Amino acid sequence: MLGAREIRDMEEAELRKQVATKRRDLLGLRLANATGELDDTAGLGRARRELARLLTVARERELAAERGRRG
Repeated sequence: MLGAREIRDMEEAELRKQVATKRRDLLGLRLANATGELDDTAGLGRARRELARLLTVARERELAAERGRRG
């Protein structure tokens, strides 16, 4: 699991790659849960939180870039 500091230290391309990967992983976990194949259901929550952290940092960077263009 990635911590907030690790996520903030990522390059932009790596961050986008991690978001895409985490979205795929989360989809797989959801499907496994729906079909009853998922043993560790807490993994769903962990994956959702990690995706949320990644998206939060991506959005913060997006907003900072907008402020930089305006200011």
